[in-house]
Amino acid sequence: METLIRLSFALSIFVLMISWEVFSPRRTQPQQRKIRWSINLGLAAFNALIARFSVGGLIYLSAETASSHALGLLNLITIPNWLTILLSLLFLDFAIYCQHIIAHRWALLWRLHQVHHTDLAFDASTAVRFHPLEILVSLLYKTLCVYIIGVNPMAVLIFEIVLNGAATFNHANIKLPLDKIIRLILVTPDMHRIHHSTNPIEFNSNYGFCLSCWDRLFKTYTATAKQPQDLMEIGLKPYREPQALGFIALLWLPFKPLRRS
Repeated sequence: METLIRLSFALSIFVLMISWEVFSPRRTQPQQRKIRWSINLGLAAFNALIARFSVGGLIYLSAETASSHALGLLNLITIPNWLTILLSLLFLDFAIYCQHIIAHRWALLWRLHQVHHTDLAFDASTAVRFHPLEILVSLLYKTLCVYIIGVNPMAVLIFEIVLNGAATFNHANIKLPLDKIIRLILVTPDMHRIHHSTNPIEFNSNYGFCLSCWDRLFKTYTATAKQPQDLMEIGLKPYREPQALGFIALLWLPFKPLRRS
């Protein structure tokens, strides 16, 4: 049931975002959607299949275990259930922010995470363009976080829905009214698109996935890109050949020598 709920929300938000992209796109995409989507959605399906037969559902089960055995910091204190959920969501959001920074700065994890950044365009499908090993590492990392803080099982379900929804939203190729106001709280597409810029300073900023406050607090925030949003070059400098970024090539990419710009 937990998986069905998450999938229903994820698909609904994805359909909403791709519809928005059709009627109000922010940028003209340099690549045909058909080619990119076959790769990005292919990776998503492959990752879901691997998770289904390996560690899928581990995070939720870990939260139930932590709750029933009073494991983790939040299970050592008596506070209202709503506050437990709120603190759990804030902690997990911050944990993903930290994970993102580590993925950029630790070469071993960057080998995996670079697959996400090799996309030469930026839309809702980019949100699911990840190497399967990075998905597994992320699942194990989030499971550890659940045990450390003692995350409420309901908070895990809410967080997974928010995680998928926020990622689809902030990768969407959409014109968003009141962007500057919304990004005071949430990571918007224009804010996150800067993170996908080929400019090194911009690329190493805006790590947040849902709440924008972490980037401001820890001085990793870039408000405006040097190039206009509709002209900004997306992707990685060493990987500009679409034909070299197919499904199989991306699966093999982490095991090849790193290419620096």
